[in-house]
Amino acid sequence: MEIVARIESCLEDAIDRATAEQCPPLLAQAVRHAVFPGGARVRPQLCLSVAAACSATDEQIPDAVACAIEMMHCASLVHDDLPCFDDADLRRGKETVHTRFGEPIAVLVGDALIVEAFNTVSLACAHKPERIAPLLSCISRSVGMSGGIIAGQAWESERDVDVHEYHRAKTGSLFVGAVVSGAIATGANPEPWRPLGQKIGEAYQLADDLLDAAGTQAECGKPVAQDSSHDRPSAVARLGIEGTMKLLRQTVGEAVACIPDCEGAEDLRDLIAAQATRLVPAKLAKAAA
Repeated sequence: MEIVARIESCLEDAIDRATAEQCPPLLAQAVRHAVFPGGARVRPQLCLSVAAACSATDEQIPDAVACAIEMMHCASLVHDDLPCFDDADLRRGKETVHTRFGEPIAVLVGDALIVEAFNTVSLACAHKPERIAPLLSCISRSVGMSGGIIAGQAWESERDVDVHEYHRAKTGSLFVGAVVSGAIATGANPEPWRPLGQKIGEAYQLADDLLDAAGTQAECGKPVAQDSSHDRPSAVARLGIEGTMKLLRQTVGEAVACIPDCEGAEDLRDLIAAQATRLVPAKLAKAAA
């Protein structure tokens, strides 16, 4: 089964399990709206690619971990779109959860996806309980208040913002979590993989800044010019379009150089290159060609 199909199948199973029986119907509908159809599923693809590179022999745990990473990402998007933050009405080319279902349900959707992410990992590790603690700890750090997504969101409420820390937390942390947890899921040493996650996170943030500044709503599937309208730190504001493009190319190269020596190195290089290309606004990619 292809990697994206594996991700979708695992997500379907997890959401079906979570929304069965006693789940209130509106909440169940809103959760599915938040998860399906998804975006590019970049983070779970990285998770499974690293697991494969570590010679995974059992797909059950890596699949569950990749699914959990994506649920955490979806939860962060639901909360990020709320009126108290971005007040966005479009995500992935459709209505945001709070726009369609209301703010109370949107808050609960984000919370529910976080809980179900941990539940999914725990259930999959029943036959290898020694992996539960390191996996849950890794995922928790990537979304938590000390350097995780929550910290990244909280930086937006601070008067003095450490831009590097802000980007590393809000965007980079879940990429690190995806890569590192992919190794942990197989029982491999995760530390050689951490620099790769960090560099991919940096590259993704640069590409996101470019999309927000020079992309279209159709390309992004969400409103653009959010950084300028909310007065947020941005590489484009600091370096300009050309400077940000140059730094993105450099960072992608550094990410590729961070891939440990392994059987799946070539597949990982292709995945990173493809995602870096996909994220650059069409008019900039054409100009650079």
